[in-house]
Amino acid sequence: MPNNEKNIYLTFDDGPVPGPTEFVINTLKSFEASATFFCIGENVQRNQNLFRQIIAGGYSIGNHTFNHLKGWSTPVEKYLENVKECDRAFSTTVDGFQPTKLFRPPYGRITPRQVRALKNYRIVMWDVLTLDYLESELNKKNLLKGSIQVTRPGSIVVFHDSYRAEKNLYYLLPRYLEHFLGLGYEFKAL
Repeated sequence: MPNNEKNIYLTFDDGPVPGPTEFVINTLKSFEASATFFCIGENVQRNQNLFRQIIAGGYSIGNHTFNHLKGWSTPVEKYLENVKECDRAFSTTVDGFQPTKLFRPPYGRITPRQVRALKNYRIVMWDVLTLDYLESELNKKNLLKGSIQVTRPGSIVVFHDSYRAEKNLYYLLPRYLEHFLGLGYEFKAL
């Protein structure tokens, strides 16, 4: 993203799920920060009210496939159908939902043929991976320090609103926001 201003683009993958997604929404609201949620269609179907809360909060939505498919091991036709199924989950959950043009491949893995098949989407990767999903290889303070060190103006940052990332997310997100807001940064949606 453009790096001439103090903007950071927060993104959240794998939700919505009760607990972590609610925490993210409440934390973003308390810091007056915007963000983009790359949602899994299956989770949207299971947690429709949470998806509606994300929409009501004015956050951007991106497609993260229906079942969190690994692109490198999925045939193009099956992958494309799974992306469309995710879009259907969005539109059947929220009346009048405008189809999203944002797409993030799960695990950041996608083949060139899949990229061509998704030509109507803006494929969004990242330059800062917070590693919030790690069990205990690094302690929370080191995860925070590492995420802060590699963030630059225009960075696209990945957190996860998932159960796997929950413990680290609760520690990292408010401290990350506080640090960069203190330096005069703004958090924007894609």
